[in-house]
Amino acid sequence: MFKNAVELSHFYLENTINKGSIVVDATCGNGNDTLFLDALVGENGTIFAFDIQKCAIESTKKRLEEKGICKNIRYILDGHENLSKYLANKKADAFIFNLGYLPKGDHSIQTKADTTILAIKDALIHLNKEGIILICIYHGKDSGFLERDQVLDFLKTLDSHLYNVIIHDYSNKPNHPPILAVISHNT
Repeated sequence: MFKNAVELSHFYLENTINKGSIVVDATCGNGNDTLFLDALVGENGTIFAFDIQKCAIESTKKRLEEKGICKNIRYILDGHENLSKYLANKKADAFIFNLGYLPKGDHSIQTKADTTILAIKDALIHLNKEGIILICIYHGKDSGFLERDQVLDFLKTLDSHLYNVIIHDYSNKPNHPPILAVISHNT
């Protein structure tokens, strides 16, 4: 059914986001999720697309402009740990994080547990009651093990009276396949 964490995350997004939603791509990278989110939020929705690398913002912007998409996307060259500064008092229906490094990019530039955990805490504050936070944890090869462990440990501390946390792990696939963490309100 779902071959990988990306397909599974997109399933969750399709079943959460409506036309007009506010959503956050916390690590826009090459724009794959931003493009997918745009189709879901439509012309009246808003996407906040974050990345710390200028090349990632430029790549995402170029990808969407090539598809004729240039409305209602805020490109933010800043770390996802600063998302509250940009969301202010807004609530979002979905947040998506892809942890690790930019595919085909500099492996020395990658997400870190401390800033990711700060970003998740802020996302929880800005999450609509029916919203969802998706965290694709890419680990393996030359990076991500420490971040994986610290983020998963943090998620275990979330109050179960307030939040549900589901961990999807493709445990029978080789080479450290991505893990998808899903957070929703316990309502």
